[in-house]
Amino acid sequence: MTDWILTALALLGLVLALLPAVVAAVNLAVLRRPEPEADPGLVSILIPARNEAGNIAATVRAALASAMVPVEVIVGDDHSTDATPEIVRAIADPRLRLAAVPPLPEGWTGKNHACSHMAGLARGRHLLFIDADVCLAPEAAASLAARARRTGAALVSGVPRQRVDTLGEKLTVPMIDFLLLGYLPVPLMRRLPDPSLGAACGQLILFETAAYAATGGHGAIRAALHDGVRLPRLFRAAGYRTDLVAAASLATCRMYQTFAQAWAGFSKNAHEGMATPRALPVWTLLLGGGQLMPPLLVAAGLLGLAPPAALALASAAFALSLATRGAITLAVRAPLATIPLHPAAVVVALAIQWNVLLRRERAGAATWKGRSYPVSGV
Repeated sequence: MTDWILTALALLGLVLALLPAVVAAVNLAVLRRPEPEADPGLVSILIPARNEAGNIAATVRAALASAMVPVEVIVGDDHSTDATPEIVRAIADPRLRLAAVPPLPEGWTGKNHACSHMAGLARGRHLLFIDADVCLAPEAAASLAARARRTGAALVSGVPRQRVDTLGEKLTVPMIDFLLLGYLPVPLMRRLPDPSLGAACGQLILFETAAYAATGGHGAIRAALHDGVRLPRLFRAAGYRTDLVAAASLATCRMYQTFAQAWAGFSKNAHEGMATPRALPVWTLLLGGGQLMPPLLVAAGLLGLAPPAALALASAAFALSLATRGAITLAVRAPLATIPLHPAAVVVALAIQWNVLLRRERAGAATWKGRSYPVSGV
């Protein structure tokens, strides 16, 4: 009976590993870097910044180096207590403006308030929001705007190439690409208007300005913590098209520099992502069954604790899991060292989500950039 159960579990693991493998194969075939096109339409590059002295100079200079389209760059200084505003002022360029973000009103999260304020100052046909740790390639703004024009999408986003230099970063950040490319069917997202299929990366999002104003933009999700989830759903619910592109060659980002920073950052986003009573058990089955159970069964088989049939099925599932991670790693230009770390990264991702869900009622708030936000009702 035990052998039969282990074999059945190994078969389930193979099926659950096959799902992201197939979805990722399709997505990697259809997701392309958009081709840039010269256009006279102004693109407003908007950068919310709160205590970003270590990043802001490189981010602003890269934005100002944009080619093929005219740009204006607005940095929203959100009450920084470091040298962020002084660094921006020292960059002499008539296309650059430093905007002081007003005090945070009740009911708003900091990033949404800063982005909404900057959008009210922008003059561009398109609004390109980037995080203060994102460095754009020269053709990025032209490429994203061209994709929006060609497809009629009111929102175009993509995941920048993620710099992961430390072990803590390698155990956390690569799951962004794995979850997006392995579990969101991009062809269906492009074909169907269902808001639940909407997805974006808050580090890099371009909007058509008129659609942004019509939907309310960041103001419509003022209390939200995860703009990459909420904004595309808002746009799709309003009847606008949204799109994703391969953005690893369009921008580079180093989100976090330590494991503690990564844990805190992903915990903040988890409040509106996977960490819900309905969604997290499903994700635990998908990720635990397809990505973690196979290597455990392989180990059991090698120790003589599982029958040969279970070992064979589990080995196939484990190989498929690593192959999927490997294909995604190559596509997004992540370090090859993240491939063998994949099972550990899945463990960490699930640990973050379950920690957030289980402490939600006790904590009652998410903390980020020195501010606390209520999470009840999320």
